[in-house]
Amino acid sequence: MNPWLSKVETEDYPDWCIIDLDPSENTFQQVIEAANVTRQILESMGVTSYPKTSGSTGIHIYIPLGAKYTYEQSKEFARIIATLVQREIPKYTSIERIVKSRKGKMYIDFLQNRPQATVAAPYSLRPKPGATVSMPLLWEEVKRGLKISDFTIYNAVERIKSAGDIFKPVLGKGINLEKVIKTFNKE
Repeated sequence: MNPWLSKVETEDYPDWCIIDLDPSENTFQQVIEAANVTRQILESMGVTSYPKTSGSTGIHIYIPLGAKYTYEQSKEFARIIATLVQREIPKYTSIERIVKSRKGKMYIDFLQNRPQATVAAPYSLRPKPGATVSMPLLWEEVKRGLKISDFTIYNAVERIKSAGDIFKPVLGKGINLEKVIKTFNKE
């Protein structure tokens, strides 16, 4: 249910980088807004990303790495993204790890990119009311009206049959991090 970010064969090189939007006292609409800000920042860098519900309260945004970079490189890239997102919406987001210091703001968690850190796997059933599922999404679905409870044990299989495995590209060749950083530094 909570896999590492890397395979056994490439254990020190994650397959993806993740931005974990973890609300505290925030509305899910604010989580959706933060996800879309994250997408815009990544797209401005030429990076394609893939969202999914956490199945609990937040949204996870995946950036394919193709097991080409270390956990440290992934974490530092995520730190840059999280910092940029937080600067765009400082009123209700934080990159502060200590819960008390966040003052009820949504945590943009980049530290999930450390070795052995985990988040709920795509398509995993969560031990929550309604038996919610951590469901990969199309970006077009990340909009007002989306709810964690939209995806449950009762409809997940049908969705996967109709939509296919929309998480599959996350396990593709991955971004060229050096190129992304050079492009970003020119701006």
